Amino acid sequence: MEGEEIKVDPQDDYDLSRPLTATTGLRQGLTSYGDAHFSLFLRKVFIKAAGYGEDALSRPIIGIINTHSGFNPCHANVPQLMEAVKRGIHLHGGLAIDFPTISIHEAFASPTSMYLRNLMSMDTEEMIKAQPLDAVVAIGGCDKTVPAQLMGGISANKPILPLVTGPMMPGSHRGTRVGACTDCRSNWAAYRAGEIDMEDIAAVNDELAPTSGTCGVMGTASTMACVTVALGLMPFDGASAAAVSSARLRIAEQTGSNAVAAAAAQRSPQSILTKESFLNAITVLQAIGGSTNAVVHLMAIVNRHPQVAGSITLETFDEVGRKTPLLVDLKPSGDNYMTDFHNAGGMLALLHTLKPLLHLEARTIHGKTLGEELEATPFKPFKYSSDLIRPLSNPLYAESALVVLRGNLAPRGAVMKAAASKERRLLSHTGRAVVFKNTADMALRIDDPDLPVTKDSVLILQGVGPVGNPGMPEAGVIPIPRKLGAQGVKDMLRMSDGRMSGTAGGTIVLHISPESAQPDSVFGCVEDGDLIECDVEKRLLRLHVSDEEIARRIVVRTAAKKKEDFTTKRIRGKQRGYRGLYERSVNQAEEGADFDFLTALGPA
Repeated sequence: MEGEEIKVDPQDDYDLSRPLTATTGLRQGLTSYGDAHFSLFLRKVFIKAAGYGEDALSRPIIGIINTHSGFNPCHANVPQLMEAVKRGIHLHGGLAIDFPTISIHEAFASPTSMYLRNLMSMDTEEMIKAQPLDAVVAIGGCDKTVPAQLMGGISANKPILPLVTGPMMPGSHRGTRVGACTDCRSNWAAYRAGEIDMEDIAAVNDELAPTSGTCGVMGTASTMACVTVALGLMPFDGASAAAVSSARLRIAEQTGSNAVAAAAAQRSPQSILTKESFLNAITVLQAIGGSTNAVVHLMAIVNRHPQVAGSITLETFDEVGRKTPLLVDLKPSGDNYMTDFHNAGGMLALLHTLKPLLHLEARTIHGKTLGEELEATPFKPFKYSSDLIRPLSNPLYAESALVVLRGNLAPRGAVMKAAASKERRLLSHTGRAVVFKNTADMALRIDDPDLPVTKDSVLILQGVGPVGNPGMPEAGVIPIPRKLGAQGVKDMLRMSDGRMSGTAGGTIVLHISPESAQPDSVFGCVEDGDLIECDVEKRLLRLHVSDEEIARRIVVRTAAKKKEDFTTKRIRGKQRGYRGLYERSVNQAEEGADFDFLTALGPA
């Protein structure tokens, strides 16, 4: 019966005539020694070394994933959050035990944080499965940590309750609010264009991240937090309360108590999450004008779920987008910060606004439907909330904040955040390609005064896909060439097989698939001067080169790649270690850039 405490007589652990069949608590998942009773005896020997008594060891065990790291300032508040989570667990009859996993910060991971996301998901999955846990509170925050934990948690399939560290507060520079990381990019662009000097850029550097926590705009971290609420796995206010607020600690305590209830009811993620749950998440993604990275992450998460894998594709994002308006006025698509979103009602206000578009029958980690939870938690809009979280009748952007493009340049799809375009004319544009083969080539030539580029050129960056870099870096925000920036050019049509930060803006096509590292990639065949067409309304991405010429280029390119791979040993299968595993196993962006052997369907 849900919530009923099961009493265990410690003496039964030594009764050799009684088989050990427990599937909960300390007695589950015993280490293989060939003698189950000895395995339990040994486990109790060592856990008692930590000071636990028999009463504590008879209770449901709730694990807490500790992602605190000196290299992860987004997670600086994890120790305080863990104490609050433990309080919630212990007050409701559970035993809290924390354990570490990999922690990834966007700015402290080489070559990219995305390169390590799948590794963190493996760490998360295997530690959940290896240890005697009845439920898990997964503390994440920085961009790739929450997706990694959801991927691993769904695969492990024990009750998992995400808890994010929360957004940082905005800072102030010369009387203007600033915050990571949209304002990082806008100030850096202004510095490159000569609009601000070295003294200014150094001064604003001190204010862009004034507290711990994740980026304070609707970047990838905040997007994934909102998406996690929409999936029904986190409290309504869990996405937006500031990292340094008392509200964040109360949410942590509540998550601990919720974990005990979820353990008692055995609410596993595979039993809760359905196709409708993910449709709700995609609806929220479009309504918040969220990060394009969430498309890759959600595809990876979906494809870990045996019952949902294959039912959500890139086309699903586009279909949902066509009927979902952009409602939330936050940077980079708007003007405000996550603290403003929280003060305007946050996800509770947004979900009430979106009710006509949501699948209210989707279930939550609390054992209720989303509709029941919203009915039990009413929200009354006020002027500030309606200004920042618009009603359906007065959106910021009528539909499709994020769009999926296809054509001969991207037969398997590409993604653009149309709502973040700074130059709307570029949403239907044809121009000549200026091609950079990789990030090194771009760094070498982008500011060359002799670069043959105009404001109408299409900047192409190849070699930054899942395999090509490797790790699909956030290099898609190709800098505006300095000579054009000095002329006042703020945006250009840019395309790559990589990603961009969720905090960035511009008219930028991303995740082009198949990536240019694949010998038969049309995107990899683009040359300087080729005519490129992008039409968002038609969802079109086209290289205006004949099929015969494309075929000829692919033949030449394939032969050259075979020679390159032979001489450099960069062909799949020749690398050692994690990089070799990554290059051999990672799938393409439209599938989530996960390892094929980790997906629910397994390797092809």
